[in-house]
Amino acid sequence: MVNPSLTIGVIGAGSWGTALSILLAAKGHSVDLWVYEKDLCDVMNQERENRVYLPGFSIPETIHPSHSLQEVVANKKILLVVVPTHVLRSTLNTVKTLIDPDCLIINASKGIENDSLLPIHKVIQEVIPHVHSLATLSGPTFAREVAQGIPSAIVAAADRQETTEKVQAIFGTDKLKVFTSNDLMGVEIGGALKNVIAIATGIADGLQLGFNPRAALINRGLVEIIRIGTAMGAKPETFSGLSGMGDLVLTCTGDLSRNRTVGLKLGQGMKLAEITASMKMVAEGIRTVTSAYQLKNKFDIQASIIEETYHVLHEGKSPQQALQDVMNVEISSEFTGIKGLE
Repeated sequence: MVNPSLTIGVIGAGSWGTALSILLAAKGHSVDLWVYEKDLCDVMNQERENRVYLPGFSIPETIHPSHSLQEVVANKKILLVVVPTHVLRSTLNTVKTLIDPDCLIINASKGIENDSLLPIHKVIQEVIPHVHSLATLSGPTFAREVAQGIPSAIVAAADRQETTEKVQAIFGTDKLKVFTSNDLMGVEIGGALKNVIAIATGIADGLQLGFNPRAALINRGLVEIIRIGTAMGAKPETFSGLSGMGDLVLTCTGDLSRNRTVGLKLGQGMKLAEITASMKMVAEGIRTVTSAYQLKNKFDIQASIIEETYHVLHEGKSPQQALQDVMNVEISSEFTGIKGLE
């Protein structure tokens, strides 16, 4: 049974970090929330609202926004990490000596590091090898809807059952159902790569191609995710769950999806630089597509949707030409390249 008065450090005050902090506070926990931007931190303390990343929600008094990462991390038995993947390693490196070996680190970010091609739990293990308990929280959840208390489902993954059950107890409410998994790799790969497919689906929607292409992209995108995930050691069945198909459908079809929005604007003719300049929050798929493309090449995997999305985002290929090239790819059986399904 989890103590109802835990003190939890949350690293990252974006929309998801703020929403989860609000959920934890509603459960009676005390939250120290690290806010990267000092000006935003000051405003959050004064006005009790994150007007940049999650406007319209009151921040309870049991949430303590702080600009000091050291203050948030020190002496914590539970840390929730919710920072963009490209700053994860540098962020943790600055405070790794302050993290207790008995601390439970829970990752709630989604991505694959570009340089190392490592999923997030592997990055954390490299930076903080002395920590024994590590979990990931992932699934089809928009931050705004979780903060609103709209019924949602999510999955907690860890190598040990006792760890997943602890995370389940910390976050589970009558509005957020937390399932468990022992496939850390699969849960993280699904959560990361679905952002790439969401950009591709958004591009098709931006081109106003209709519902058939959307369904095909979601389904064939899932096959590409499974191919890469299983090559990295994930279990194929994980991708039929919340962090696979569940998160993929939400992110590819939901209007609150930042990655789908990027794709929509690309399909409508905007350039990537224009799109990112107008966004306050990170669309992880923009960076993750580079990792996905490199992994596809590393494992010699057929993944034409990921490949063409990379070409559009980072090589200036036109969405129309990319779509035509996807349709011209030679195919064989539906599940080629997936062990146990070929």
